[in-house]
Amino acid sequence: MLFDPMWIAIMGVSLVLGGITQFYIKSTFKKYSKKQLTRPASGVQVAERTLRQSNLPLAQGSVVGSGNAFGKRPVNIVRSTHGKLSDHFDPRTNTVALSEVVYDKSNVAAAAVAAHEVGHAVQTAQAYLPGRIRSALVPVASIGSQLSIFLIIGGIIIGAGTMIGANLVWLGIALFAAAVLFQIVTLPVEFDASRRAMVLLRESGTLTAAELPAARKVLTAAALTYVAAALIAVLQLMYWIGLARD
Repeated sequence: MLFDPMWIAIMGVSLVLGGITQFYIKSTFKKYSKKQLTRPASGVQVAERTLRQSNLPLAQGSVVGSGNAFGKRPVNIVRSTHGKLSDHFDPRTNTVALSEVVYDKSNVAAAAVAAHEVGHAVQTAQAYLPGRIRSALVPVASIGSQLSIFLIIGGIIIGAGTMIGANLVWLGIALFAAAVLFQIVTLPVEFDASRRAMVLLRESGTLTAAELPAARKVLTAAALTYVAAALIAVLQLMYWIGLARD
């Protein structure tokens, strides 16, 4: 398998596509992080402002609100400790985590990212269906991404022509398919969060009309990383299925 021209081609495409999208998001973020806001506001202030615009309560300090998982719990805003561009929203604790290059920075890129994460908080509060599906897929997708390759290779070593080997291969493919489904479901979730972010940035008056196109470019660059990840996952799944059928 390691010397299969098709596998080598897929890995090559994966590396190139992944590298291009990562370079693009980093260079785009860097470019627009130099564009200071006409109406100064740090990333955390943008998050607070857009949360209020969304009629979502803001938690005091680091206390996590309680209540229904998809109800209007207070939203926490914290500084992420996982490095640059590690911004994310955790629906389990209803927490918006902003990275060091976003949290206390006042620029278009930081504002766009902060509003995007608030968009995820709004999705959770409104029980956005694709978001709920993605959350439900997290456990099996996590297992699938970690174990599938070992099951598939193990089945191939045993012999895909044997019952045990074939069962292992197809079990691995099924788990990997769950991880691929997670990647696909992630796309509408991320696109919708960016759409919400643009609306919030405009309606809250955070960005001027002249700054909005730059924010959209930042969010588009970020979205492309998810598109690339989904495409790579689909290509790999197709390869595994083709291998199992041979």
